[in-house]
Amino acid sequence: MTLSIGDKAPNFSLPANAGKTISLADYTGKNIVLYFYPKDSTPGCTTEAKDFTSLKAEFDTANTVVLGMSKDTVKRHDNFIAKQELAIDLVSDEEGKSIEEYGVWVEKSMYGKKFMGIERATFLIDTNGEIRTIWRKVKVKGHAEAVLEAAKAL
Repeated sequence: MTLSIGDKAPNFSLPANAGKTISLADYTGKNIVLYFYPKDSTPGCTTEAKDFTSLKAEFDTANTVVLGMSKDTVKRHDNFIAKQELAIDLVSDEEGKSIEEYGVWVEKSMYGKKFMGIERATFLIDTNGEIRTIWRKVKVKGHAEAVLEAAKAL
């Protein structure tokens, strides 16, 4: 399934860092940045998480919450957050159900070898739960700033 701008964002209720359970419904009345990333503690994913953390106050001002999602365990998320001093919540989708619903479980290729993995992608969801902007095949540099600008425009 491929989601498009204007679609209702698929809801989920999944475990997250610090013993939380997070669902989109928890954030009614707020904009949501839901970003998908391959793996905790890898260079690109660390940079992306730190970039979103550094802009957290500005996202808060724009009535926007930032959530990261990967297949990592809650324990890995907790360790990643502690080590990198992150100020965003990270959702654990170990079974990959939401990752598939958002269409970011894709065939990837590295060094000529094909494998399935999470495409780095970000969805900006408005206060009504509607997808307003989608970034696919994200390049980390400057991405958090571009997402913030889009959130401010909602």
